[in-house]
Amino acid sequence: MHKRMRRLAWLRLHELRDEAGSAVAEFVMVVSLLTFLTLMVMQLALALHIRNTVLDAAAEGARYATLADSSLPAGAARTRDLITTAIGLTYATDVVARYGTRADYPSVEVRVVAPLPLMGLLGAPRGLEVVAHAAVETLE
Repeated sequence: MHKRMRRLAWLRLHELRDEAGSAVAEFVMVVSLLTFLTLMVMQLALALHIRNTVLDAAAEGARYATLADSSLPAGAARTRDLITTAIGLTYATDVVARYGTRADYPSVEVRVVAPLPLMGLLGAPRGLEVVAHAAVETLE
């Protein structure tokens, strides 16, 4: 019986030696996976932040263009200024304002086409397009 216990102890020690260093390898794999997932979540948050900022600037530009003493170029310029101030000139290069109808009412539509950030601030050049509408005000 004593010989058998010695043999089992020797086998356990031998098995532990075979797995030496595996904890380090597992740690590296798990940490790299968690780092990758964290970076992807942060990239998604950045893309959503840029989308929401551009959409808010387009909506503000549309509202500005619909004021009784304003114009379409003024609304587009307001949109460009807001985007440039918030996230940079790269995102404010393609801004178009035009008149249209929305729910049978005259309105102003501001369309912004901007890069969609996929890796940091780099990404698809025309990957993000937002449109904002505002009802036209009149003095009548």
